[in-house]
Amino acid sequence: MKNFYIILFYILMFSSCDKDNGNSNNNPYLPNYSFDITVNMNLPQYNALIYPSNAVYINTAGAGIRGVIVFNAGSGNYLAYDAACPNQSLSDCSTMTINGINAVCACDDANYSLFTGLASGKQYPMKTYRVQMIDATTLRVYN
Repeated sequence: MKNFYIILFYILMFSSCDKDNGNSNNNPYLPNYSFDITVNMNLPQYNALIYPSNAVYINTAGAGIRGVIVFNAGSGNYLAYDAACPNQSLSDCSTMTINGINAVCACDDANYSLFTGLASGKQYPMKTYRVQMIDATTLRVYN
């Protein structure tokens, strides 16, 4: 009986451990691609990210589905989202644009907050990506 409890303990312990998949994808509209890009905020196209509440659209080949939106949420907190509309099938209108602190989907005019990735009344939030601050002016965005 003692062996049974030991085996049960190990089964429960190993089944409760989960790999870091902080960006699990349960959205049927958006595939899950792996990528890794470096953002140098000293470059003019990314310089706006030095200041809080600013965002930039990065359309580097292989970065996300429709490109990546990187947002400075303040206090050294950077967020990254896919630019694909999360509640639409991929189409000509499904690339979001930045409008201040929001991302707008042209397909349905939904406004997604860049602070939360959410839009009022929408089922799926924006697809998030990991952001690592390498130094004061360099970010790594990856999935």
